[in-house]
Amino acid sequence: MSSPASHDPAGLLAQWWAAHTTVDGDDVLPAAERLAITAPFGQSWPGLAPSRKTATNADQLAGEYAQAFLTDRPQSRLGLVIAASGAEALTAAGWAGPCNYDDDTAKFSAVIADWEHRFGTRVVAVGFSTLHLSVAAPPMTQEDALLVAAEHFAFCPDNMRQGSRPHTLAAYAERLTGAHNWDFWWD
Repeated sequence: MSSPASHDPAGLLAQWWAAHTTVDGDDVLPAAERLAITAPFGQSWPGLAPSRKTATNADQLAGEYAQAFLTDRPQSRLGLVIAASGAEALTAAGWAGPCNYDDDTAKFSAVIADWEHRFGTRVVAVGFSTLHLSVAAPPMTQEDALLVAAEHFAFCPDNMRQGSRPHTLAAYAERLTGAHNWDFWWD
């Protein structure tokens, strides 16, 4: 595994976007349906969502979300990892949640570290193939949420392809607007 510091989050997201929006002959969906998922961007990477300032204390919000998470899932267990941040803890612990897409967790940690700075995210929980983040500064407009949704699709396409219907960036963006937690699941 590499180091999160050796990766450019914007470059990774653009690269993953290109890989997840490529249409080829082996697709289950016809090209038009596949590209409708990522409309209005299609195959064109829209770039990063703008940073958001927050009046919410990111660490306090993470504690509140962790408490709610534990209430909903009392079987959860505490794990301690020596790391400067939750993003770095994923790499230090050797978490392999998105291994079906890339087996270098440091790449995902680099993106999460960027989200820590831009949106005040904190890693609250991880599972075998799941990641749960608190978000102190979520997108508040549909326009910003659409850009964040594009980042999420690049980061974890299963959230959209296999998540709640309809399977589109626009529908996913509606769920992100004002949401103080982001959950990811890789198949």
